[in-house]
Amino acid sequence: MYSLDINFLKDRPAYQPKSDKKSGVKLPSGNLTPVYIGVTLGVGLPLLVGVGLWFLQGKTSELEQTIAQLEEQSKKLDTEIANINQIKAQTNAVKGETQSLVTVFDQIRPWSATLEDLRDRIPPTVQIENIKQIPPVPAVEGQPSPNPAGGIEITGLARSFDNVNDFLLSLQQSRFLKSSESRIITATLVDAPITVTTTKNGVAIKPPQVVKYTIQSSLSDVPASELIRELEQKGTVGLVTRIRRMQQTGVITR
Repeated sequence: MYSLDINFLKDRPAYQPKSDKKSGVKLPSGNLTPVYIGVTLGVGLPLLVGVGLWFLQGKTSELEQTIAQLEEQSKKLDTEIANINQIKAQTNAVKGETQSLVTVFDQIRPWSATLEDLRDRIPPTVQIENIKQIPPVPAVEGQPSPNPAGGIEITGLARSFDNVNDFLLSLQQSRFLKSSESRIITATLVDAPITVTTTKNGVAIKPPQVVKYTIQSSLSDVPASELIRELEQKGTVGLVTRIRRMQQTGVITR
C-alpha cells in the first residue's frame, strides 16, 4: 500500500521564504535631475503666469488712470482753446472795425486845406470862377475800383492859353490832387466880362479876349497821415493833432 508523506510545517508562516518584492510605487533609480526640472517647471510656470497677469493688471490700471487724467486735461485744454479762439475772433473783429474807422479817418481831406492849396497855386493872370466837387464813380464789377475821394472841377478865366497851361502844371504838383488825372477839359477864347471901356476923349476901347477854361482833377488818395507837413502848412491843426495821437498809440503806423 502507498503511504502519504505530508509536511505541514512548510505551510506555517515561519517557514515561508522571504520575498524580495516590495509593495507600493517603485521609484525610478538613476539620475533624477529631469524629474526635478519637470516638477519645477510644472509648478513655476503657472506661478510666473499668475505674477505676470497681476503685474499687467496693475500696469493696465495705472494706464487707464493716466488716460483718464489725460482725457480730462484734453477736455480742459479744448475748452481753453475754444475760449482763446473766441477772444481772438472778438479781437480781430474789433481790430477790423478800428482799422475801418482809421481808414475812413485817414482819407479825410479838409476842404479848407485843399482850397488854400489851390489859392497858393493860382497864377496872377488866372481867375477862378467856380470850384465844383465831382462825386466818386460807383464801382463796376470786373473793373478797377474808382477813387473813393472823387474829384474837383475848376472853371475860370485866363489871359492866355499859356496861363491855363501854367495853372495846370502848378496843380499837377499839388499833393492834394492826382497829377496823372489833372487835365484841361475845355479852353476857348471868349469876350472879356467888361466889353467896352472909354477914354477921356470918349473913345470906346474893346478889351482883348480871354480864355475860358475848365480843368478837372481827382483828389489824391494818399493817406492824410502822409500829408501832415502839407496839412500843417495849410493850417489844418486839429486833424494833424488827432493823427499824431493815433500814431503815438499805434493805431496808425508812422
